[in-house]
Amino acid sequence: MSIPLANHNGHREPATPEEIWNILREVAKSQKETDRRMQETDVRLRKLDELFNGQWGKLMESLVEGDLVKLLAERGMAVDHTINKPKKNYGPRRWEFDILAVDGREVVVVEVKTTLKVDDVDYFVERLQDFSELMPEYADRRVYGAVAYLKSHESVNVHAARQGLFVIRATGSSATITNDAGFTPRAFGDTNPVPGGS
Repeated sequence: MSIPLANHNGHREPATPEEIWNILREVAKSQKETDRRMQETDVRLRKLDELFNGQWGKLMESLVEGDLVKLLAERGMAVDHTINKPKKNYGPRRWEFDILAVDGREVVVVEVKTTLKVDDVDYFVERLQDFSELMPEYADRRVYGAVAYLKSHESVNVHAARQGLFVIRATGSSATITNDAGFTPRAFGDTNPVPGGS
């Protein structure tokens, strides 16, 4: 099928095969340029997303960390300082925890999430089981866990408390522990862990 093109008199004549190939080459070239620009845009958007989420995560951690020692002390945890983002290489694996609240006898490991989900809780509990192995410098201390969040469903909070975790809600400019007053935290890594309450 021929494609009619206008000549210099304004009359349409069938395009030659060479003209059709030239048009197709131009279309292909234009498409490649469009694809390249879209890939560049995707890269920029990913970087922007990483920057935003990274900064947002830091803000969340700061919110929780600011009140953490006081909140845990009110619940009987004898911690006196915090450590932000401790990292450890363990064989081929690299581990990072959000916040540790520490003293000479106890360590509370805190996982911070913008939105807390059941899967987050379960994965964190698995990591807590291996904490003393991953961070041997704390092997002589009792290890407890806490999850902190901005958004969560009540059922997730109940699940976390039943796993023996402190549940911390970040609010505005501070944070609060939402566990019941009678809550007993679970000591992870102990041979006889204390089951958590709700």
